[in-house]
Amino acid sequence: MTTTSHPPLTLISHKLCPYVQRAVIALKEKQVDYQRIDIDLNAKPKWFLALSPLGKTPVLRVGHDVVFESAVICEYLEDTVGPALHPQDALQRARHRAWIEFASATLNAIWSFYTAQDNTAYEAAAAVLADRFRQLEKAVGDGPHFSGERFSLVDAAFAPVFRYFDVFDAVSGIDFFADAPKLRAWRAALAQRPSVRSAVTEEYASLLAEFVIRQGGVLGRRLLAAAPAVRLKSSLSAYSAAA
Repeated sequence: MTTTSHPPLTLISHKLCPYVQRAVIALKEKQVDYQRIDIDLNAKPKWFLALSPLGKTPVLRVGHDVVFESAVICEYLEDTVGPALHPQDALQRARHRAWIEFASATLNAIWSFYTAQDNTAYEAAAAVLADRFRQLEKAVGDGPHFSGERFSLVDAAFAPVFRYFDVFDAVSGIDFFADAPKLRAWRAALAQRPSVRSAVTEEYASLLAEFVIRQGGVLGRRLLAAAPAVRLKSSLSAYSAAA
């Protein structure tokens, strides 16, 4: 890892995208100056589609060049800007990268959970998600972060995972972390991290609740029924902070 002088950086983002949050956290941990532009993924601007081969966020514009995919963006930042967020040891670095992929698989499981349209699908998705967390509980170190005192890109990858449950916990009927004391402690530590707190705007929790409600699934119907209470709980969330 080296530190270089960057051309101007612009992060093309979406307010709810967990992969955007990874990139934002990495940028903030490395104290890199950048501009953030949020777009509507339901009405993608033509200029964005010209930049993003996959039509997804995040996209990092580096001067006149473009880097896409959150994992690649984070690795680019890791290659060019200190402090290092990966371990120095090659085997530990590989282990961290593997668990970052596991975070992506967990995000897919979360999507299945909040889009489940009936109780059978909801319970099946919850079981998959619970199994992901049981596996993760075994991998986490003694804290406060994934592998100890030092914040890493694995932490940046899982912070958006845990953030979902600030909204979901009130209505899901499932305590995914009841038997996961390490995950509870890790989640709490990440909730207080300035880079994590400021990776979303104050409206994140309400926007997420509205988005899940629009999916028309079991969780969305529960959120809709509990909307006033959820709004109150979300306004007190440890994650709610201005970017």
